[in-house]
Amino acid sequence: MQKKSPVILDLKFDREQVSAALKGAFAGREVIDLALPAHRSRDLSGIDYAVVWRPSADLFTRASNLKVVFSGGAGVDHVMTLPGLPDVPVVRFVDPTLTNRMSEWIVMQCLLHLRQFKAYEAQNRKRFWHELAQPEAAEVTVGIMGMGVLGQDAARKLKIMGFDVIGWSRRKKEIEGIETFDTAGLDAFLARTDILVGLLPLTAETRGLFNAALFARLRRRGALGGPVFVNAGRGGSQVEADVLAALDRGVLAGASLDVFETEPLPLQSPLWTHEKIFVTPHAAAASDVGALFAHVERQMARVEAGQPLEHVVDRAAGY
Repeated sequence: MQKKSPVILDLKFDREQVSAALKGAFAGREVIDLALPAHRSRDLSGIDYAVVWRPSADLFTRASNLKVVFSGGAGVDHVMTLPGLPDVPVVRFVDPTLTNRMSEWIVMQCLLHLRQFKAYEAQNRKRFWHELAQPEAAEVTVGIMGMGVLGQDAARKLKIMGFDVIGWSRRKKEIEGIETFDTAGLDAFLARTDILVGLLPLTAETRGLFNAALFARLRRRGALGGPVFVNAGRGGSQVEADVLAALDRGVLAGASLDVFETEPLPLQSPLWTHEKIFVTPHAAAASDVGALFAHVERQMARVEAGQPLEHVVDRAAGY
């Protein structure tokens, strides 16, 4: 039996989580965890696989014979721009645990805005007892930009909660029960949207897409009194100065942001304290490390059985 290639881990993850997930993972295969001092000067030539999240700058110089690179998260923009990235398949992390976490965060944010949680918080601080007028979910249209695995799952779960849901992607997708739009239909999509959910990958086309001009095209007279922006995709897709200006001018009624132009979010950023913004620290769908390793094991087994990899990044599209 041919010896299995080792797998390189270059993951800037919580060390306790990585150590716990490695127990029982990658049976019969050597794991070269570059976070451990014993491996920092290890010869990495001749190794087929690497699992990366913000890897060392010299990884691809040292590991010069890789056959597959696995992203440690759902996003791959951090991988596609790495210097020296070899011309080999790059595989996205797709797993129900990650998908469920993302949908939970999106549903929660939509409900927080629907039920005016920020306004009630402000009243609570003043010990002011006053019931606010409350629209139903069915009166609110959630428009999701990015209808991949994550977007489709979020759409289905938002519909269960009663929201009207529509979807947008660069190329039109046919999704049962969801009205969808493509590039040519962007204006029509935005004009119907009360809560705009961003789940787009970061590409040259999506960088800075969520800006003042786009916010101005959202529905103005919806049940929430103004449109809301929810972004769990990539921070580079939003112009944060425009988000703040839109909130201050009433173009947006609220926002929920899990991703930012600079991460961690700088301490001096006004996003932290804005009364209309919910901030979370890029935690909407944190990777479950055990699920990540199981996903990598499945894909390596496919390669070694002569089967095609799943979830391979389209380099031309960037995702």
